[in-house]
Amino acid sequence: MGPGRSGYGQYCPISRALEVLGERWTLLIVRDLLVGTTRFNDLARGLPGLSRSLLTKRLRQLERAGVVERSEQQYVLTEAGRQLEPIVFGLGGWGASWAFGEPDPEELDPEVLVWWIHGKLDTGPLPDPRAVLHIRFTDDTRQFWILVERGDPSVCLFDPGFAVDVTIVSDRSSLYQVWLGRLPVGDAVRDGRLSFEGARSLVRAMPSVLRLSPAAPLVRAAIGEA
Repeated sequence: MGPGRSGYGQYCPISRALEVLGERWTLLIVRDLLVGTTRFNDLARGLPGLSRSLLTKRLRQLERAGVVERSEQQYVLTEAGRQLEPIVFGLGGWGASWAFGEPDPEELDPEVLVWWIHGKLDTGPLPDPRAVLHIRFTDDTRQFWILVERGDPSVCLFDPGFAVDVTIVSDRSSLYQVWLGRLPVGDAVRDGRLSFEGARSLVRAMPSVLRLSPAAPLVRAAIGEA
């Protein structure tokens, strides 16, 4: 920003940083870039409350600020962007300690959760060359499938037409809390809040297949778990 900049009017590094990063959605875009999302459509799918036009605007602002650069069809963080990792996850640690209680119903979008989960799966224990995970929520009529072909997972909103290897059954709140490390998988299964249905060997493998959110260690640390 040059003369006539729209900002805080203070010569201070904190105010300058907020001029770059303080707009609504900006830090969540940086969060997703930090955990490996690089394509525009994938960023949009993981942030459904953000319009595509505003996502474009925010990415352009980050490009002009030298935080993001576009390479072919991907957005990648620059060195300046990568140095935001401890700041973003530091905010996550603070949020886990001081602002992370029970979820509000409007925060529990099942499609977003399935999208996040599919991007972190450990596909090693799953059958080759194809595996299908069916996710059924007990408190939402929508159903989801994760199709894994040769180790590459994708989310299906309709039955892909292949045999299901494992069905994951949970309510939205419980699966969100498992994903974020607030509810241990074993506790959720024991309490009937989460179940896996399928071949015994695959059911036993599911706690390792379903790798948790990058924010889960912050949540576990905040609630005093190892």
